[in-house]
Amino acid sequence: MENNITTISREELEELREAFSKIDIDNSGYVSDYELQDLFKEASLPLPGYKVREIAEKIIAVTDSNKDGRINFEEFVSIIQELKSKDVSKSFRKSINKKQGITAIGGTSAISSEGTQHSYSEEEKVAFVNWINKALQDDPDCKHLLPMNPSDASLFKSLADGILLCKMINFSQPDTIDERAINKKKLTPFTVSENLNLALNSASAIGCTVVNIGSQDLQEGKPHLVLGLLWQIIKVGLFADIEISRNEALIALLNEGEELDQLMKLSPEELLLRWVNYHLANAGWQKISNFSQDIKDSRAYYHLLNQIAPKGDDPDELSIKIDFSGFHDKNDLRRAEYMLQQADKLGCRQFVTPADVVAGNPKLNLAFVANLFNTYPALHKPDNSSYDLNLLEGESNEERTFRNWMNSLGVSPYVNHLYSDLCDALIIFQLYDMTRVPVDWNHVNKPPYPLLGGNMKKIENCNYAVELGKTKAKFSLVGIAGHDLNEGNPTLTLALVWQLMRRYTLNVLSDLGEGEKVNDEIIIKWVNQTLAKANKKTSITSFKDKSISSSLPVLDLIDAIAPKAVRPEMVKREDLSYEDKLNNAKYAISVARKIGARIYALPDDLVEVKPKMVMTVFACLMGRGLNKVK
Repeated sequence: MENNITTISREELEELREAFSKIDIDNSGYVSDYELQDLFKEASLPLPGYKVREIAEKIIAVTDSNKDGRINFEEFVSIIQELKSKDVSKSFRKSINKKQGITAIGGTSAISSEGTQHSYSEEEKVAFVNWINKALQDDPDCKHLLPMNPSDASLFKSLADGILLCKMINFSQPDTIDERAINKKKLTPFTVSENLNLALNSASAIGCTVVNIGSQDLQEGKPHLVLGLLWQIIKVGLFADIEISRNEALIALLNEGEELDQLMKLSPEELLLRWVNYHLANAGWQKISNFSQDIKDSRAYYHLLNQIAPKGDDPDELSIKIDFSGFHDKNDLRRAEYMLQQADKLGCRQFVTPADVVAGNPKLNLAFVANLFNTYPALHKPDNSSYDLNLLEGESNEERTFRNWMNSLGVSPYVNHLYSDLCDALIIFQLYDMTRVPVDWNHVNKPPYPLLGGNMKKIENCNYAVELGKTKAKFSLVGIAGHDLNEGNPTLTLALVWQLMRRYTLNVLSDLGEGEKVNDEIIIKWVNQTLAKANKKTSITSFKDKSISSSLPVLDLIDAIAPKAVRPEMVKREDLSYEDKLNNAKYAISVARKIGARIYALPDDLVEVKPKMVMTVFACLMGRGLNKVK
């Protein structure tokens, strides 16, 4: 079918998006099948339970390849279109001025005979272009691409060589990509494709879901995929410090009688909402409960800006006065513009236009608030340190790697905290599904859990998860019970999660090897044979081999699989200091991702020779090597 571009009525699409975001509270981009009935109610189309079940079954049968029962916004819009009468459906799609609406690129889908529409919002495109222009304005490698024009399609063309994407990943999560691995000069289709592989595999390593995106999609500049990936990358950066172990002043947001561990379980979105309400309470203004409906009149924003603006109390701080003269303007759009002029005084007029504020665009308003928090948190850590400082340690590298791995596979809801977010085992069941451990979903208790006995339902899930691990997955789970997962016992939870990640990695290899079972010995043998065949002097005896600390066996293996990928002058081979080893490891991991290996491990894992993560590095490279042979 040709790509005919049509526009969808902005009003109806905004209403549907708002309905969707109310149910999709974690901003994952998905709702679960059991939340579908609430979704139809929010969209002013209440349906009886049996009808909702029929629709959910239809979606899942047709589009839900991993059968985890999740529906994205596009699927939801196409169902609404099918349900409405032909006349309403026609008016729903009536062409209006493109500037006012959502640009939709017609596609085809088995679920709708009329084809689904991959919608993308002009507003998001404009917001992301402005953010990237500002973030990378001083980067010499981006001079040929920036500034982009927010009002045309230059974003989609500018991302096509992969350089901007790599730079934005490092802007959001510094040091993820070794700059030496980015191809910057005399680009060819092959080196562009390498850059895009590097960007996609690195995005995956920082927890972005890249399951249905390939380098070809980015090269072609498919708008809905580009914007979806960009939003995830930007969000990782915006949310990086909205976490108590990285920003102890957030302890000021504790409610009366609340324990610190409760506050630590909140997602960044929930912490931001609480931060706004903390400042609104100090201003004597009513609380908000979302970043859509409740901020449309800009008045809460006025009070927030006034609370966080520097008062000039410190000698090296200039006072910034927030002008309230536009607060009482009768026109919502004008009031929003006056408010944004005040935000601009703080250097924070990013992500939203007056129209985005008045429309209550939840995604862009969330980004606007996160940027305000990162620039002027205006919080002071309470003096009384009567809280448990062990709680403030933050996650280990291993915990972060596991969490990013799960999120990159698209589990729902998004995992912000490894232990507390696994306490009902729903994430574990999804990972079982993805690693081909059969789950009987009828046996699983699903949220919302009742207030009374809700934790019991979660423990039943955890018991079932442990049972599946022992009986179906044949994991070694000695001494692990359901309540250990439910209570977030770190050692025992990690034991299960590691075995899931290992199984996932080995499944990929076994598929490439036509179903042959793969174990550590087979990987080590393959590594050594491949190195020997390429006349390399390095070899490994196990995944604990001390020589791995130099990353030379990894770099030699990459060179054996993809000659010319490693630039010899970038690798130090003798008299290695700790710094040299770290540089080799950073380069090795980035080049491995660039040649198509989806590696989640960190440079430290190689330098410190962490056997579990080392195994995943060699397994991913073996996967890449076998793929090449095929």
